Amino acid sequence: MSMARALWITGHGTAELREEWLPVIGNADVEVRTEFSAVSRGTEALVLAGAVPPSQHDVMRAPFQAGEFPYPVKYGYLSVGTVENAGPRAHDLVGRTVFCLHPHQDRYVVPASAVLPVPAGVPSSRAVLAGMLETAVNGVWDAGLGIGDRVSVVGAGVLGLLVATLAARVPGTDVEAVDVRADRSRIADALGFRLVAPDDARRERDVVLHTSGTGAGLTTGLGLLGDEGLLAELSWYGDRSVEVGLGEGFHSRRLTIRASQVGRVPPARAPRWTTRRRLALALELLADPRFEALLDGESSFADAPTVLPSVAAPGGDALCHRFRY
Repeated sequence: MSMARALWITGHGTAELREEWLPVIGNADVEVRTEFSAVSRGTEALVLAGAVPPSQHDVMRAPFQAGEFPYPVKYGYLSVGTVENAGPRAHDLVGRTVFCLHPHQDRYVVPASAVLPVPAGVPSSRAVLAGMLETAVNGVWDAGLGIGDRVSVVGAGVLGLLVATLAARVPGTDVEAVDVRADRSRIADALGFRLVAPDDARRERDVVLHTSGTGAGLTTGLGLLGDEGLLAELSWYGDRSVEVGLGEGFHSRRLTIRASQVGRVPPARAPRWTTRRRLALALELLADPRFEALLDGESSFADAPTVLPSVAAPGGDALCHRFRY
């Protein structure tokens, strides 16, 4: 047996590295040596703040989470590494670079069915985006985007920028990202769409996807819709209550708010699409080098206990921060 180091959230805003024994590799298991893991800033900030409500403790468990909410808990789900050892039934994966929905940890043993090979054209450092791009894919499906739709994405964090990138690839769409952070305009341009301030956003939109995580952003998004328009809500608020403006024309214009959550494939696709197929699609899409624009920070895993609270702090401007192993 060998040892591994894992990042644990131990209290409100605090984290530490802990050592643990790796289990014996089973017949269909693989041992992965991590190259990069990434911080999913919105969700991990809520976990770090102890803001996962008791009613959602089971729903919000990461696939290989250890510990229980609120603390201490080993959390995370954006990991890329190399398979160094495997059981007899998974030997073909030895030497392959794989993505896994695993917490921040330098080595781990998981069933071979829990990893997906990274396509040859996708660097390990970019493949960490797969879990968030999968969420974006599900959001676009939930929003029911069509050819030629006028689309606004409110919130230009990493998820919003990923959603807007996918929306801009639908033929004929007119896509705007809406955010108060004008400095993100350069990233939006690189990804193939424009970013505007809320006061400059176009109205009469067919579809709005909301990712800002704020009640103000949700209200802004509703105000951009045309009659009978749909807003897909991708933000998750943890244990916070959110005030949203449902007055004025919300009812007379017959607007719709639809929740989107990556834990389920939309019903119309569920008979054909599994979560594994959806994640494989996200990895294939990451062959586009333009996604490099979202990778804005990197630090050693040894520094993770101090870096994670900083990256996840309220008001932070990080997009996708990676730990290098």
